[in-house]
Amino acid sequence: MKKLSFDDLIGKVCVITGGAGVIGISIIKALASAGLKVAIVDINEELAKKVASELANEYNAQIIGVKANVLDKASLENAKFVINEQLGPIDLLINGAGGNSPQATTAVEQMEESDLSNLEKTFYGLQMEGFDKVFALNFKGTVLPSMVFTRDMLLKKSGVVLNISSMNSYHPLTKIPAYSAAKASVNNFTEWLAVHLAKVGIRVNAVAPGFFITNQNRFLVIDEKSGEYSDRGKKIVNNTPMGKFGEPDDLQGAVLYLLSDLSAFVTGIVIPVDGGFNAYSGV
Repeated sequence: MKKLSFDDLIGKVCVITGGAGVIGISIIKALASAGLKVAIVDINEELAKKVASELANEYNAQIIGVKANVLDKASLENAKFVINEQLGPIDLLINGAGGNSPQATTAVEQMEESDLSNLEKTFYGLQMEGFDKVFALNFKGTVLPSMVFTRDMLLKKSGVVLNISSMNSYHPLTKIPAYSAAKASVNNFTEWLAVHLAKVGIRVNAVAPGFFITNQNRFLVIDEKSGEYSDRGKKIVNNTPMGKFGEPDDLQGAVLYLLSDLSAFVTGIVIPVDGGFNAYSGV
């Protein structure tokens, strides 16, 4: 029996989009610890380079920051050229770019009769510009990088795409219809692309984080004045069997497993990392 480890990942080149965020940084730490070369692709070039420099020094790893807009194919192709030049052919892709926006969020969870005289707070008051922006970032922002950064994998006939989904994909949360719909689409696309690429050696899977406090959702789950959980934050914790929000580092094991040869016969799946949220009926 061969030794079980993540050693097959050593020296491989991994691209992570949106890698300068809280969850992205934690994932990059895991990648660096496992000996990978990492390219952080982010629309904020200054932040991507800053994070790359700090983590490269901390982990004595090859990590670079590259600017790209995940909604602009030409921008992604330019980033690929830079990555190939500095790190080599791409072996792995993590589609981490995403997030929600107050512009795509309803003010109320459910409509009441009293809301009929003021529809602005409800579904009917959503501005399509904000809705389109959130849906595109999360869904199209997964499709386009997959189209560009897997080209090297085709030549090698090996590689892995790992999408970052969300528990919203299983149970759409109130207030955030665009984000929930986009993440459900990511799950569907994960399965579709896994089938499409299975015979050319590329595996496609996803992880679905449960509830982690990030820059994108902080305004929903933390009360700005008190710093305590908002009513919504309390509701999330109460419906998570483990009774807490997840820590970004909780994703590291699942990510490394799905990237490595330990999951060589695994493709087209979405793994919840959610403290039991998906399994709990609320009763």
